[in-house]
Amino acid sequence: MRTVQVLLVTGPGGAGSSTVAAATALRLAAAGTRCVLLTTQAPRVVGLGDAVHVDVVSAQPALEQLWARHADQVTAAAPLLTLPPATSVVPVPGVTEFALLAALAGHVRAGDADVVVLDAGPAPAATALLALPTALRWWLGQLAPTRLRVLATLRAAASNGRPGVAAGLLAGATAVEDLLDAAPLADPSRTAVHLVLRPEPAAAGQLQETATALGVLGQRVASVTVARVLPDGPGEWWARRTAVQQEALRGVRALLGPVREVAEAAVPPESVTELAALDAAVPETVQQPATGPAPRRVDAGWVLDVPLPFARRGGVELTRWADDLVVTAAGTRRSLPLDALLRRCTVSGGALEGAGTEHATLEVRFTPDPEQWPTGLLAAHTAGAGA
Repeated sequence: MRTVQVLLVTGPGGAGSSTVAAATALRLAAAGTRCVLLTTQAPRVVGLGDAVHVDVVSAQPALEQLWARHADQVTAAAPLLTLPPATSVVPVPGVTEFALLAALAGHVRAGDADVVVLDAGPAPAATALLALPTALRWWLGQLAPTRLRVLATLRAAASNGRPGVAAGLLAGATAVEDLLDAAPLADPSRTAVHLVLRPEPAAAGQLQETATALGVLGQRVASVTVARVLPDGPGEWWARRTAVQQEALRGVRALLGPVREVAEAAVPPESVTELAALDAAVPETVQQPATGPAPRRVDAGWVLDVPLPFARRGGVELTRWADDLVVTAAGTRRSLPLDALLRRCTVSGGALEGAGTEHATLEVRFTPDPEQWPTGLLAAHTAGAGA
């Protein structure tokens, strides 16, 4: 399977992220890159579909296709259960994000693109989309754990291969897992998040909030574009507006690296020529290899570092449930599976270092649990720590 890179473009509503996404896809295609623009709204740029492969995702058809694909399996497993046809299924919240995820997985499987530019809409929707893969895996782990899958397989074998209810449902779970394996949204080495802001007083706060939420999900802001920047003009109104814009730009630049500016157009670009002239494409991005949080040894045990850019003290929640560490910040929650070492430890504390800065990091301290460590290993660890 070909490695596909994802450029996810988002921002607060009205910032122009859809225009930036379209301009990015146009630039890549013009340079000879096999590119797909994945969006939920058809771009209003004449001729863009001739220059770029545009895939407009609609939630309702995607839900109907998914239902039709697996309804027969459920009906065969439970013949007394009457399921509605696909044309009568009512969508639930979150189905748009799932439809985008499925469409992205489809392009990865088909190998028809080297880069997918994902117009993810407003930042809350983009965060929900990025959180979806890990959230679905968590729920599948709760509803279809390994022991249930083994039992369903054994029962199917004992009944001469006739499907049972559990086997039918697990077939659907397996299909979802296959989809998650194909979509690279949870892999920061293959998915880069580009943020588009407006030059207004709230811009710095929006950057901080989004960066913290992305940190919870193991992602980061790859670049920031401030769009719809008005030119200087005569009179008091223009002077005040220019001052507000410049203050917003200074606030954003003080938080995160170089910031790209895109001027406000008199009218939205209506043609490919006008879109290219706007020069709104995100900068070239070199993704870093994926490196998840790894424990580091300290005197009394280990510390797990979880980057949470711009997080502030009092704004982070930390809990331990079974073999997972659950982190909540900026309205986003993620369950981090612990490795075999930390599973045998207890959480003895946590501290947010560098609070409020780009390098803010949640340091979670673990100490060995004597009940889960063989006596010899625990004694060796204690001796080594005291050396």
